[in-house]
Amino acid sequence: MTPERWQRINEMFHAALVLDGQERSAFLVAHSAGDDVLRAKVAALLASHDQAEGFIQGSVFGDAAQLLVEDEAQAMIGQHIGLYKITREIGRGGMGTVYLATRDDDQYEKQVAIKVVRRGMDTDLVLARFRNERQILAGFDHPNIARLFDGGSTETGLPYFIMEYIEGQAIDEFCDTERLSTSARLELFRTVCSAVQYAHQNLVIHRDIKPSNILVTAAGVPKLLDFGIAKLLHAEASRGAATTAMVQRLMTPEYASPEQVRGEHVTTVSDVYSLGVLLYELLSGHSPYHFKTLLDQDIVQVISDSEPEKPSTVINRIEEVTTGGRKGKKLTPESVSKTRDGRPEKLRRKLAGDLDNIVLSQCGKSRPAGTLPSGNSLKTFADTWTVCRLWRAKRRSPTAQRSSSGETLWRSLRPQS
Repeated sequence: MTPERWQRINEMFHAALVLDGQERSAFLVAHSAGDDVLRAKVAALLASHDQAEGFIQGSVFGDAAQLLVEDEAQAMIGQHIGLYKITREIGRGGMGTVYLATRDDDQYEKQVAIKVVRRGMDTDLVLARFRNERQILAGFDHPNIARLFDGGSTETGLPYFIMEYIEGQAIDEFCDTERLSTSARLELFRTVCSAVQYAHQNLVIHRDIKPSNILVTAAGVPKLLDFGIAKLLHAEASRGAATTAMVQRLMTPEYASPEQVRGEHVTTVSDVYSLGVLLYELLSGHSPYHFKTLLDQDIVQVISDSEPEKPSTVINRIEEVTTGGRKGKKLTPESVSKTRDGRPEKLRRKLAGDLDNIVLSQCGKSRPAGTLPSGNSLKTFADTWTVCRLWRAKRRSPTAQRSSSGETLWRSLRPQS
């Protein structure tokens, strides 16, 4: 969709907004000049506005952006970027759209993932972020981080990068599909932590750790994706308040740390927080936070002030969850336990005590402050892994099982603020 066409849709939408019923229909017919696609897109925006009872910012703007992205994604199918031909869209993020592409030079067969910045977001700041991403990933060499093969700009000047195509499921979906036990989920989580630790050792904060950015292959190997909003810890990489503001808008609220949603300084501890939210969901099947609205003030209040329920007790909750704005599935103690340890009582016993403490120490309000230096943040990873390993050993040890749920062990290992 060209900027001119989008401007035409926008103008028709606002002009028709003040009309009712037949007047609106007649207006759309008269001003679309036989362009049925144009009329349909404006009508869809008007319907979304009416359903939202006038709350345009939350619904219509989102639908408008969706229309724009879908048109551009469709237009990219069959196009060439370098030696690769785009075959289909495989994902969308805050800054770009990801496509599956195949090598098209008859030399050899190869599939890759190509991420292209969205039209309308190609500001100097975003372009700098994408150049930063290409540089960061090119230097990464870790078995659980998606590899970067190449990068450049399209004919229209949009940055792209060609990455390893990971065929797999989001980590939460993989765990549920495979019905992984609590122990198996902990082992998978530790592997993810090693990838994040590697990034931190290379002075990179991921900033957007969430299930869809961690794909697990059929062989059970997790791969960490998308350093699109990563920020180098070097002082020269910091670009001030404007950069921080852009990153805030591109974060995923459900997994963002309190310092992120408040627009404060972000450190490696913010990634640890997001890992804590991830672990909470992997173990309990529930999210630790629930937003009444997606208004900034509501998100800040919930993330900053509300205390998550213990994983061992939240599994008792019955609720319906949504994914990507679509109706999702109903969670019950039975459905959550069925994909983990069989029965609600058994899962509750496994989570109670040490694992409750581990998870809440990372995503609860008693977590270390977000300004801790990176060394202490990395120690948090190591301590969590150690407790996870000893937790497994403890459950196999008759002596340890007779202890009061390992509280002494936990106190000796938990990070100190």
